[in-house]
Amino acid sequence: MKHSQEQIRELNTHFKGIPPADIISWVLDHAEKAVLTTNFRPYEVAILQAVTEVDPGIPVIWCDTGYNTPNTYRHAEDLISRLNLNIKLYVPKQTSAHRDAVMGIPNIEDPRHKEFTQQVKLEPFNRAMAEHKPDIWFTNLRKGQTALRDTLDILSLGKDGVLKVSPFYHWNDAQLDVYLKERNLPNEHTYFDPTKVLENRECGLHS
Repeated sequence: MKHSQEQIRELNTHFKGIPPADIISWVLDHAEKAVLTTNFRPYEVAILQAVTEVDPGIPVIWCDTGYNTPNTYRHAEDLISRLNLNIKLYVPKQTSAHRDAVMGIPNIEDPRHKEFTQQVKLEPFNRAMAEHKPDIWFTNLRKGQTALRDTLDILSLGKDGVLKVSPFYHWNDAQLDVYLKERNLPNEHTYFDPTKVLENRECGLHS
């Protein structure tokens, strides 16, 4: 699925206000190889349900840092079973116990934090993308999350040429709360990302 920036801008104008399911169906009809990524953070269940309802077998890439909360791990197991997710699990090459002993979780001002982020998130993610080689990447980016994400849209072209698709980009929390309630889907609010720490801080996947 190859589109110019001008075509992407036109599609974003067309897709604004269109239900996520219709966006997902259109994209999948034009995709060569699509993947869906998740970290089981708050509201991730919306994109997991919406995409797998259209394509139940889509690879769902989970890069588990090893530092999720117990509630997040239980939430993940529930959704994997409930939605019958085709999970492709990627973990760091070093265990969290080993890393805790020699590095811990460095403060974001600590020079070692960049290496920490590389180890627990960027390397597993890059390994996953290299193995799957997708042309489409479904993700749950939303406007208002970070300054960088405010510059994106429903469709955005990554520097690697992969088209990122965020069907809920223009949705706010209140709208997603209704979406989840209507479908009797659980949410998770104890999520913690050690590479971001601050909610409005990027970790490097989308830059």
